[in-house]
Amino acid sequence: MNRELEYMFVQSARVWIPDAEEVWKSAELAKDYKNDDASLQLMLEDGTTIDHKLDPKTKNLPYLRNPDILVGENDLTALSYLHEPAVLHNLKVRFIDSKLIYTYCGIVLVAINPYETLPIYGTDIINAYSGQNMGDMDPHIFAVAEEAYKQMARDERNQSIIVSGESGAGKTVSAKYAMRYFATVSGSASEANVEEKVLASNPIMEAIGNAKTTRNDNSSRFGKYIEIGFDNRYRIIGANMRTYLLEKSRVVFQADEERNYHIFYQLCASANQPEFKNLRLSTANDFLYTRQGRSPVIEGIDDAKELRTTRHAFTLLGINESYQIGLFQVLAAILHLGNVEIKDRDSDSSLIAPNNRHLTAFCELVGVTYQDMSQWLCHRKLKTATETYIKPLPRLQATNARDALSKHIYAKLFSWIVEHVNKALVTNVKQHSFIGVLDIYGFETFEINSFEQFCINYANEKLQQQFNMHVFKLEQEEYMKEQIPWTLIDFYDNQPCINLIEAKMGILDLLDEECKMPKGSDDSWAQKLYNTHLKTCSLFEKPRMSNRAFIIQHFADKVEYQCEGFLEKNKDTVNEEQIHVLKASKFDLLVELFQDEEKATTPTGQVPGTGGRTRLSIKPDKGRDTSSKEHKKTVGCQFRNSLQMLMETLNATTPHYVRCIKPNDFKLAFSFDPKRAVQQLRACGVLETIRISAAGFPSRWTYQEFFSRYRVLMKQKDVLPDRKLTCKNVLEKLVQDQDKYQFGKTKIFFRAGQVAYLEKLRADKLRAACIRIQKTIRCWLARKKYLRQRSAAITIQRFTRGYQARCLAKFMRRTQAATIIQKYQRMCVERKRFRQKQAAALAMQTILRAYMARQKYQALLREHKAVIIQKHVRGWLARCWYKRCLEAIVYLQCCIRRMRAKRELKKLKIEARSVEHFKKLNKGMENKIMQLQRKIDEQNKDNRVISERLVSLESSYASESERMRGELGRLRGVEEDAKNKTNQVSSLLEELEKLRKELSVTQQEKKTIEDWAQKYRDEMEKMVSELKDQNGLLKKEKDDLNRMIQEQSQQMTEKMTRAIAQETQQLETDLNEERSRYQNLLTEHLRLEEKYDDLKEELAHSTNVSKPGHRRTDSTHSSNESEYTYNSEYAELEDGSRVGEDVTRGMDTSLTLKLQKRVTELEQEKQSLRNELENREEQFQRARARDDAQFRKARGAELEYESLKRQELESENKKLRHDLAEMRQSLLGGAAAGAGAPGSPAYKVLLDQLNASCEELEVRKEEVLILRSQLVSQKEAVHHKDEKETMTEPSVFAQDVNKLKDADELKQAYVGLKDTNRSPRSVRPALEVSDLLSRLRLLEQQLQAQRRTYDSEVESLRGELQNVKEENNRQQQLLAQNLQLPPEARIEASLQHEITRLTNENLELMADDPTASREARVIILRRMVDLMEQLEKQDRTIRKLKKQLKVYSKRIGEMGAGHTEGQTSPGQMVEEPIHPVNIPRREKDFQGMLEYKKEDEMKLVKNLILELKPRGVAVNLIPGLPAYILFMCLRHADYVNDDQKVRTLLTSTINSIKKILKKRGDDFETVSFWLANTCRFLHCLKQYSGDEAFMKHNTSRQNEHCLSNFDLAEYRQVISDLAIQIYQQLVKCMENILQPMIVSGMLEHETIQGVSGVKPTGLRKRTSSIADEGTYTLDSILRQLSAFHSTMCQHGTDPELIKQVVKQLFYIIGAVTLNNLLLRKDMCSWSKGMQIRYNVSQLEEWLRDKGLMNCGAKETLEPLIQAAQLLQVKKKTDEDAEAICSMCHALTTAQIVKVLNLYTPVNEFEERVSVAFIRTIQTRLRDRCESPQLLMDTKMIYPVTFPFSPSSLALETIQIPTSLNLSFLTRV
Repeated sequence: MNRELEYMFVQSARVWIPDAEEVWKSAELAKDYKNDDASLQLMLEDGTTIDHKLDPKTKNLPYLRNPDILVGENDLTALSYLHEPAVLHNLKVRFIDSKLIYTYCGIVLVAINPYETLPIYGTDIINAYSGQNMGDMDPHIFAVAEEAYKQMARDERNQSIIVSGESGAGKTVSAKYAMRYFATVSGSASEANVEEKVLASNPIMEAIGNAKTTRNDNSSRFGKYIEIGFDNRYRIIGANMRTYLLEKSRVVFQADEERNYHIFYQLCASANQPEFKNLRLSTANDFLYTRQGRSPVIEGIDDAKELRTTRHAFTLLGINESYQIGLFQVLAAILHLGNVEIKDRDSDSSLIAPNNRHLTAFCELVGVTYQDMSQWLCHRKLKTATETYIKPLPRLQATNARDALSKHIYAKLFSWIVEHVNKALVTNVKQHSFIGVLDIYGFETFEINSFEQFCINYANEKLQQQFNMHVFKLEQEEYMKEQIPWTLIDFYDNQPCINLIEAKMGILDLLDEECKMPKGSDDSWAQKLYNTHLKTCSLFEKPRMSNRAFIIQHFADKVEYQCEGFLEKNKDTVNEEQIHVLKASKFDLLVELFQDEEKATTPTGQVPGTGGRTRLSIKPDKGRDTSSKEHKKTVGCQFRNSLQMLMETLNATTPHYVRCIKPNDFKLAFSFDPKRAVQQLRACGVLETIRISAAGFPSRWTYQEFFSRYRVLMKQKDVLPDRKLTCKNVLEKLVQDQDKYQFGKTKIFFRAGQVAYLEKLRADKLRAACIRIQKTIRCWLARKKYLRQRSAAITIQRFTRGYQARCLAKFMRRTQAATIIQKYQRMCVERKRFRQKQAAALAMQTILRAYMARQKYQALLREHKAVIIQKHVRGWLARCWYKRCLEAIVYLQCCIRRMRAKRELKKLKIEARSVEHFKKLNKGMENKIMQLQRKIDEQNKDNRVISERLVSLESSYASESERMRGELGRLRGVEEDAKNKTNQVSSLLEELEKLRKELSVTQQEKKTIEDWAQKYRDEMEKMVSELKDQNGLLKKEKDDLNRMIQEQSQQMTEKMTRAIAQETQQLETDLNEERSRYQNLLTEHLRLEEKYDDLKEELAHSTNVSKPGHRRTDSTHSSNESEYTYNSEYAELEDGSRVGEDVTRGMDTSLTLKLQKRVTELEQEKQSLRNELENREEQFQRARARDDAQFRKARGAELEYESLKRQELESENKKLRHDLAEMRQSLLGGAAAGAGAPGSPAYKVLLDQLNASCEELEVRKEEVLILRSQLVSQKEAVHHKDEKETMTEPSVFAQDVNKLKDADELKQAYVGLKDTNRSPRSVRPALEVSDLLSRLRLLEQQLQAQRRTYDSEVESLRGELQNVKEENNRQQQLLAQNLQLPPEARIEASLQHEITRLTNENLELMADDPTASREARVIILRRMVDLMEQLEKQDRTIRKLKKQLKVYSKRIGEMGAGHTEGQTSPGQMVEEPIHPVNIPRREKDFQGMLEYKKEDEMKLVKNLILELKPRGVAVNLIPGLPAYILFMCLRHADYVNDDQKVRTLLTSTINSIKKILKKRGDDFETVSFWLANTCRFLHCLKQYSGDEAFMKHNTSRQNEHCLSNFDLAEYRQVISDLAIQIYQQLVKCMENILQPMIVSGMLEHETIQGVSGVKPTGLRKRTSSIADEGTYTLDSILRQLSAFHSTMCQHGTDPELIKQVVKQLFYIIGAVTLNNLLLRKDMCSWSKGMQIRYNVSQLEEWLRDKGLMNCGAKETLEPLIQAAQLLQVKKKTDEDAEAICSMCHALTTAQIVKVLNLYTPVNEFEERVSVAFIRTIQTRLRDRCESPQLLMDTKMIYPVTFPFSPSSLALETIQIPTSLNLSFLTRV
């Protein structure tokens, strides 16, 4: 022991020390403790150091703190150190940090009042706790209720739940929730809704028995014990209530901040109601009995609303309106009686003023006379043996008598209400067992304690004794069960205190004796107590400063009682004459309240007797004498008797304890006062339970759990196959003192503190392992760091040495370079010096040599020039001589020639005078003129060329040519006068020269103009480039704006798409909700049907009447009625009971009417749901139509164009129809064999029609092109208008262009502008830049518009040309095909082709505009569909007539054959051949129908449904065979047009399936088999119904098998409802199979061994997480899911339906797992999150293997996945909080906070979640809009759909196996 103490009390060990403020304070050892130390060095949490002195005698050390991993445990007995500070700290941590108000303490549930409404009492929480073991879930009042309910059913023993605590601790609420749990889980055994009545009693009892006190706003001022009765099936059948010690004094007096009973304030708050006018009530402040506490209103409570709740509860319990008004009348009378003012007449008498309005109101309300009431309120009657005296009362006594009367009336009213509540809760069914709920006051101690506190504490002493004995008994049973040596435990026995109170000559006995004394008083009674008990009993004490008080040492504390008022309250007297006045009342209810005044009082403590002396009669009879003796019982005696009965009842039951704790006196939410909590823990026995547990072996482990937890303390050689032996060996080594533990059969028992010791060993071992791991890792890290540093140093050295070597090499290179530079520099200097000298020498030589050369050159030059001078002089002299000679010779010649010329002149003169000469002269002149003319023509040609090249100079050139022509004319005129005007030739030559000069001037001007044009062209090109750049910028801006517009439009489109998607999703959600509601109604309908059948069976069984019979039904019974009557029809058909009507008459008529009414309501609700569903669909369609209308409204102009276009198309269609009619008539007229040949009239008409159609098509295409061009212009106008609105710099010219609507106007404008630009601008000034820009933009827009128009027209023309070609080819092919068909088929084919052509043509024309209206297409399509439907109806009619004709011909043939052949069979006819030839046997062509006789229908149903084994059919036969057989039988009934047979077959089938499912509904294979067959039967009804929507997947042969006579759409709805019911039953069956596996496999089983450790547990043992032989694992779940999947596949279930089933199963798995995780603190750890994620991954792998990943099952596990992730993520910083909020989107805020609150470290190395972090999470999630529901709804079933799945199996190929015993069926 000393070794362990030294080991535990070491430095840093944490202990508890007493503290005046906090009761216990935590501290830490500053140094190790030694045995001889007299004190401990402690350091508090705030850092201060203290010296804690130890008691030198006892050497008691302070309490040790539990390890952190044990703090916050669900069970206080799981704590290793069991003492007061550990209990208080654990409760505080759970209450403040984790917001958990429930905690186990062994067999006790400790409930702390949170003073706040918590969402932990809903139906989902009840369902989560239902069926669970008590230790498996977190502590809860529902867990206690479930344990009581389970033990009642298992042990066949009555149970009790004892709820105790002081006022304001929450006793009433706890008891109410326990009763709610029983009412919800068990249900009722009848239709009387007993559970609702039991719950309805709560608001009534709270109204009349609860009041506001300083400690509680809804404090119960009475004790009650409610027995809830159950039948043999453990369903609620009734209840009974017993009440104890009503606080009547509160009726007439309330302390400050307190109220009277709630019912008074509820009446005052409703005083303005019409039915309460005659009560003469007003506000609560106007009445004495309701205003004394000065707190008439409770915050947050609406008294008027509470009264409505109370009245509704009265009505539910059968107290009608008149009785309620009567009760309220009595209560109002009590209020008026309290306001009656009594005045002093003198010192010994008093009086009431006449006509006192309150007394008048009282008398009118209770029906008594004013005179009698005022008389006996101020007087009393004294009787003696001979005389009777009337004695006046002083005012004080009269006031007390008035108050006593008020209390008495209220007590009677309270008893009457309790009696009638019990009558309403009573039942005629035999009670098999009951569960009692005791809501009784806890131990009370105030500054002034009186008779009420004495009785309360007396009751608690009795209950504490019973509690101690029960705890002691359970401990003893546990030890004996585990075969542990039993040693007596010393525990507190309060029997001496009970004897002091109730034994002979005890306090109560002396009090009753003093009450019988004539002049007994409180003082004399106190003296008797002192004399009797002061010296004999140590528990009784006398206060030092008082002689009218006494002290009792109770089990919880010492209490001082004041004797004043004990006798009066014990006697509880009231004036007898006042009672007589009330008995004589005319008010029936008041008389009924006092009619049992003379009867014996029941032992309920409810009738506070008025004292025996007031009821003594002068001549009493025997009966009255007996009753008077009974009535002489005092309040204390009555209370003792009732308490004794209560204890007998509790001892006969198995008790369950709930201790309610009040955390503070100020009603603050989640505020914990340690002082008040410790007081209540001591008072309620929780610490006594801890002490008893600590005295024995409080910590208990199974061997497997111990091995799993402390495996780290074992060595490998210590581990043996036998776990028990292994644990023994290890414990013997670890714990030397063998008294610290004991080995049981299945558990190891430890003394207190041993688990902490083992935990410390384990933590030290883990710490040592961690240190070793850290050491190794740190060594590895250090070595790795050293190697890195070494490598770095080597690298640095290498680089340094390299750097130094490079520096040396660089120095050497520089030295060598400097030497070389010096060498070359010196060489350069010397060379330069040499070259300078050399140059100087050369220069001198050059100058010298040049001078010598120049001298020589000058001499040569002078000599040469002299020679030249001589040469020229000599030449000149020779030329002079030559010239003189030549001149002489010429002069000689001239003289000779002159002479000869003169002679010749004379001859010419003579000849000139002759005509011939003149002619010759003229001829030469004409030649010259001709030459001139040719030259002029050439010049004109040049001028024209020039004029063509320069357009701007054409006019000037023309004038010059005209002038020259004029001159030419004049020259021609001169030719006539040439003879006389030869001298004018020179003038003409001059004119010609002038023209040449002008031509040269013109050429110069041309050159000047060309230069200017070139310059202008360059400027224009530069300007154009600038404009192009600017245009590019504008285009870029335009593109940006267009992109912005497109983005905005895209955003708007996306927004509209999202809005439409959201609306669609909302509509789909609403549709799913409506579908779910509808399917839930079907479930309720099925439940009522089953209940109705059960009642019929029970009634039939009770009457023992079973005669065969048959009830016929009307053959014209509609299928609508069959939807709701097939159950009863087939039940009667099968049972065959002729006396069914008599049996029905014998039933409970009211119950039958209720059932019928309920069925009718369900039918109406179902129909309303259908109508609502249709309305939703219509709303959806209207919404879509509204959107379309808005869209169309935005396109007004285009719609007008489309309407015009549509009218044109309709007119065209009419014309084409007319042509088609003519074609049809022509084809009908020429339907002969050669009518279709080329050249025939039909062929010609057809070709004419085709050509006309082509021409019409061309015309229409031209019209379309015209319309399209107009539309393009409109679009361009709109486009330009939009650009004007959106551009930042709007163009002025865009408006001008928009005005040019016509293409001709555009063309004229373009040509004019071109001509203007080409005209000469030499004189005009240069254009402005703005004009050029505008014209360029205009030209660009015009060119783009023309290009687009041209491209679109070309493309459209090409497409139309291609379409015309294709249409021509197609028409030719169709024509060739039609000509090859027979005439009848030819007409039909022509009609069909023409319709197709017209439809395509219309659609193509409408497709030209992408924004065409959808309404036009819908109208045309509807017309085409109508036409096709008419054709198909005609086809069906023809087929039906053909079938009937075949049937009739067959029958006629059979009849004829029968008459002609007589008795000869067809086989005999074959055997008599006329010729010996072989006749081959023809195979019979089956029609896929089965024929049966009417009397074989029951046999068919019996063999095919009722007695069919699903396993054999699923393995050996095709899937869905029963459905195919039933449908083939149905086909035959439809074929023969037998409606009665169809109806009876379908009704029998439906009822038989329901019956087999009711009989074997728990068998998964049966339910799955019939779900698959029901769906297949439904699909067959759809596939062969003849509806186009279901026939498109059929083969032609299958279409021939369609039903021809009956429309079974209504029966399809009935079968669909049946399939829904089967699906829900399948889900329920699968859930029942999976339910036991889910928690064990998903949460408790360690799939990854060794990850999570087992924490110490308390008395409430949870289910072990270690896999035993019978424990379910994850593999169990996967195997079961695989079995489900394979079975459904074998049965042929639709794949889509399998996906829905799997999704539902995964939802159940996820919901159940998450709910258990949220309700189990031990499961919320990091390691458990890893286990859950691994398990979920295995489920996803299973989905992947089965190909079901896209069925939506994975998404249902998302909340569970996120919860597991939440357990594993970091939970410290704000970044972690943000990550958690973004990650856990599938979890609600309540679920996230709950997981964080429940998060519990399994090892010391994990950290808890701080409260601040949880607050941060709540703040971030505050804006979430979600349901506050904590748990997921495990009962939720997704609405199921049955997608149509046609079968490819041909009915005629189905073979019926002989194993089905269906030989009576005949294939047809």
